[in-house]
Amino acid sequence: MDQEMLDRIMAVTTAEGTLAHAMGIKILSASGTEVVATMPVAGNVQPYGLLHGGASCVLAETIGSLAAALHAGLGRVVVGIEISATHHRGARDGEVTAVATLAHGGQTLATYEIVITDMTGQRVCTARLTCLIRDQVPGREANGLDTLRERGVISS
Repeated sequence: MDQEMLDRIMAVTTAEGTLAHAMGIKILSASGTEVVATMPVAGNVQPYGLLHGGASCVLAETIGSLAAALHAGLGRVVVGIEISATHHRGARDGEVTAVATLAHGGQTLATYEIVITDMTGQRVCTARLTCLIRDQVPGREANGLDTLRERGVISS
């Protein structure tokens, strides 16, 4: 996959109207084996002012799913089927950084470990995401390729 295509796919992942965009997630680098992203703590907190555990899960699922999609390649569909997260400590300000690393990359399943750290480098959360990889069903644009076409990432 060339850099232009990768840049377009990363842009679609955090495009306006997506949950990732609403939460301020920014993709720094991406491949099928590793994705790195940041997310602000502000706006993603629970009532006590700490980073919301659900926000950590959204960050983990966003970058793990992106990595799985890059691993699978165009013409394949990726859906998250299981996520788990252990929240180690709170974060109150700044931003967190997440790194998704491939743990298993098969033809039908891809599993990623996602480590989220605060601005001091301390681990905030460890998550694991498993995605199912399927071939695109012909004639079913709901497979997700329609969104990529609409946004100019791929052509018909």
